[in-house]
Parts: sequence; structure tokens; C-alpha cells
Amino acid sequence: MDLPAPDGTAAGRAEIAALIERLATEDNGWGYKRIQGELLKLGHQVSASTIRRVLKALKIPPAPERRTDTTWRKFLRARASTMLAADFFRVECAVSLQRLYCLFVMEAGSRYVHIPGVTAHPDGPWTVRQIRNLLMDLGDRAADLRFLVRGRAGQFTASFDAVLDGAGIEAVKIPPRSPRANAFAERFVLTARAEVTDRMLIFGERHLRLVLAQYAAHYNGRRPHRSRHLHPPRPDHPAAALSPEQIQRRAVLGTSSTSTSGRHRIPGQHRWPSSGTPQGDHAVGAAAAPPGGPAVVRPSLPAVPGKPWPQRAPCSRQQPAAVIQDQSAVQPRAGRCGSLVPGTSAAIP
Repeated sequence: MDLPAPDGTAAGRAEIAALIERLATEDNGWGYKRIQGELLKLGHQVSASTIRRVLKALKIPPAPERRTDTTWRKFLRARASTMLAADFFRVECAVSLQRLYCLFVMEAGSRYVHIPGVTAHPDGPWTVRQIRNLLMDLGDRAADLRFLVRGRAGQFTASFDAVLDGAGIEAVKIPPRSPRANAFAERFVLTARAEVTDRMLIFGERHLRLVLAQYAAHYNGRRPHRSRHLHPPRPDHPAAALSPEQIQRRAVLGTSSTSTSGRHRIPGQHRWPSSGTPQGDHAVGAAAAPPGGPAVVRPSLPAVPGKPWPQRAPCSRQQPAAVIQDQSAVQPRAGRCGSLVPGTSAAIP
């Protein structure tokens, strides 16, 4: 394309074309003449017809069409700081075989997650109560919010939207069968399942509530996020310069999430702090340490000197059953683990 360039090179023409694209995309209301005037202020004399050819080659429509051609992705990025994303995700209980539903709300700009409640029977009134409590917890911060993106589930009723409207927040429904339209919420569901619920056995509603509360504190205060330049939404501790010896891995909820704090055995410590049980080369029954190696603990020795290991009756599944010939001389008695006890006639299965 024939573009004037200050230095007369192809690189200079490509630079002007990139500048035209930037001016057209950053402000949808600028037409060819407005872009021409902005380029003139920067020292580039480009005709309006040349600007039109550049934008047509880049498949950028004219200004009147660009004003109405706002994609959903552009809307999410432009309104992220004033947007909430709400949704449900379900968790199956391992013991009660009950299906629980968790309602969560994420602040799209900061990625801060709120978990208003967990229930086995979500309905419209329950959801309205949870969102009303959340707005009370937000306090003055709710005045900075303008939109809440939600799905089309039956739990989000007209009363739910009315509570939001009273706080100055507009409820935005995503299109049918379009979970990617609520991308912020769907990404959190994937993260929570991969890091918590798929790695633990949930026993009930109270257990799930405690687990999610602790994970939300970790997610908001310590977990790094790529969209926030690897910083947590609201760090709960300042960054510290630690030596490699001071950095320790600590499991959170038994998952792969880690922290840089924890307690370990101090060199020279001979007993565990919690129980006082001997450990290491000072444990009872430990053999002499070989040259250049740690002490070897013999599990066959008694844990307390002078006391033998407790003896149990032999199991009938491991030893053949014995049959006493004189059946009339003895009476049968039951023993532990199907074993023979003196005075029995046969092994009890």
C-alpha cells in the first residue's frame, strides 16, 4: 500500500498503518477525517482516502458501524472493574451421597471471590437472601459496581434482580447454552474443582462450608493470578525476602496449594513437640548408626524397654483349623478373629 513515510522506508509505512489501526480501535467514534487530523498533529500527512484503504485492508468498519459493533469480550474487559460474576457449582458428598450447591460471586476486576452460602436445596428465596447478605457485607464498595453477569438458572428469579436493582446494579443474563459468556465464573469453577473438591472427600454441608471458606481465604490472600501479574487479589501479607532455608512448603486443605510457612524438626531435637515421642537416633530400639548414615530403627523391638509387644490370638484364615478328637469332653467357645481358643472344637469362621 502506498503510504507516505518520513524516512521513505517500508518500516515507516508499516508504523503509520499501525498508528491508524490504533487510533481507529481505541476510539470507535473517530472517522477518517478525525484520524487524519490526529495524524497531522503528529507530523504525518495522510489523506482520508488512504486512511479508508488502510482500515478496509484491516477489516475495520467505518465509524458509524464501529460504534455499535461492541463484542462481548470488549464489554467484559471494559467493565471488569465495575462487574460481578455469579454462578453455582455442585459438589457430590462421598459419605451421604448428597449433592450440594455452592453460590459464589466474583469481583471481575480484582478476581476477589465471595462465597455467600452452601445448600442442598437452592431455590429462589434462598438465593435472594444470600445476595442481600452479600450486598450488606460489601457496604460502600457496592456503590462502585454496575453490572452482575449471571446465568439463566431458575434460582436467579425476578426478586434476585430487584434486589440488585435497588443497589444500583444491573443484572446481565448470558445467552442460552453459552457458559463461556460468563468466563470469570467458569474459570473459578475449574480452579476450585481442580485444587479442592476433586482432591478431597466431602462428608456433608458443614464440611464443605468450612473447606470452601478456608480455600477462599487462600485464593484471595495468597494464590497468585496471571491476570493480576501473579499477585493475589488482596494480599494478606507483604512480600518478604527469605533465604532458601526459611522457605517451607505447607499444604492447604491437603491439596497442592502451598504456602511459605510451616514447622519442621529442629536439628538436635530428640522428641516430637506434640507427643514427646522419641525420634531419630534417640528412639527406643534404634540401632547404632552406620558410618556416614542415619540410625536404623528396628520395628521388631518393643516400644518400651522391659515390655514385650502385645500378643494376639492366631487368625484361622492364616492357620489351618484344628479338630479335637474327643468332642464330648469340651464345650465350644467363640474367640477373636475366628481363632481357636482352648476348649473349642473347631475354628469359628
